[in-house]
Amino acid sequence: MTQFRPCIDLHEGKVKQIVGGTLRDDGPGPRVNFTASAGAGEFAAKFRADGLRGGHVIKLGPGNDAAAQEALAAWPGGLQIGGGIDAGNAGAWLAAGASHVIVTSWLFPAARFDESRAKALADEVGPERLVIDLSCRRTPRGWTVAMDRWQTLTDLELGPAALDRLAPWCDEFLIHAADVEGLCGGIDGELVAMLGSWGGRPITYAGGAASLADVEKVAALSGGKVDVTVGSALDLFGGSGVTYDELVAWNVAHASGV
Repeated sequence: MTQFRPCIDLHEGKVKQIVGGTLRDDGPGPRVNFTASAGAGEFAAKFRADGLRGGHVIKLGPGNDAAAQEALAAWPGGLQIGGGIDAGNAGAWLAAGASHVIVTSWLFPAARFDESRAKALADEVGPERLVIDLSCRRTPRGWTVAMDRWQTLTDLELGPAALDRLAPWCDEFLIHAADVEGLCGGIDGELVAMLGSWGGRPITYAGGAASLADVEKVAALSGGKVDVTVGSALDLFGGSGVTYDELVAWNVAHASGV
């Protein structure tokens, strides 16, 4: 059954909620919806107390290692880590307490998918400790995987064939719908339905969820096969669309089959 999974997005060492399409290396800074006064470790400890296993910590650019390590130390084995992960550092992040490492950009040298890198990373850490992030943007062909904090389109089209191809090397997929990320304007229902129709590995969807109704929509459209993250709409991150307590209660109810 669909579950709410928490997130800790880190930018310049702080927990933030950012509009995904505005995060760029050049030009003006990103549009920030929320900057937390609490540290990453405090959020991780809260998620641990409420049993919200399987959330992700994402380092959005440099300067976030210390905050990420703080979060992992607060809940060893309870959180996944992503952002700048490669075969050289993945083992260290697992040793620091991550349950899984999340990889995107390293799999796409020169924006082209390199199957040998996926295999090498799976061999290094074990596919059971690897999450492949296939966050994407809408294109005329459907959805195209985007890398470098969603700035660069790759040569990989996101669909059942791509998921089948990558599934042997990972335990889960994480998929942000970058065009709606942080906007609180509703989910990409077509993308969620496509992911649910595949259902070959656990998948967490992020992007646009603005209310509990959107969480319920993810469950309905995916047949309960896709989990969901809520960011900027969540009261914990300064939002007003849905409360953290509502989502904790949702998880408890759906885990028990209610």
